Amino acid sequence: MIYTQHYESPLGGILLAADDIGLTGLWFEGQKYFARTLDTVHQEQETAVLSEARRWLDVYFGGQEPDFTPPLHPAGSAFQQEVWALLRRIPCGQTTTYGALARQLAAERGLSRMSAQAVGGAVGHNVISIIIPCHRVVGTNGSLTGYAGGINKKAALLRLEMKMTR
Repeated sequence: MIYTQHYESPLGGILLAADDIGLTGLWFEGQKYFARTLDTVHQEQETAVLSEARRWLDVYFGGQEPDFTPPLHPAGSAFQQEVWALLRRIPCGQTTTYGALARQLAAERGLSRMSAQAVGGAVGHNVISIIIPCHRVVGTNGSLTGYAGGINKKAALLRLEMKMTR
């Protein structure tokens, strides 16, 4: 069974989803791909995983870098899972590029190169926004590109994180 809860953040409403293993989704209301992996059969209910995710968001939006991560259980292809694992290694308050992630993944796989566009597609389909920090990925020239929640939210999240790391 999938359980959901709504969370009101300073940047707008967020829908949280979880199963018995971990968080399966975190989407800004109205974002691109909103709740696309959410089972049609789900119920709004408090669970330990959702409580932990809300606590993480409270700490984060309170201006501190959380020192814990709620259990995560995102659904995605093996390639997406690899890219999302790389995203979790980007330090708070720092950014990287799609090309840098592609080079890192290629090196880990023992390949000479990897498509930055393929990596960008996986980043863009991240089902657990913020906690899996796809907002920390920017264009080659540092431009704020491609955030399903909207560029204004991406900019706000990066500003928040810059304050945390000062």
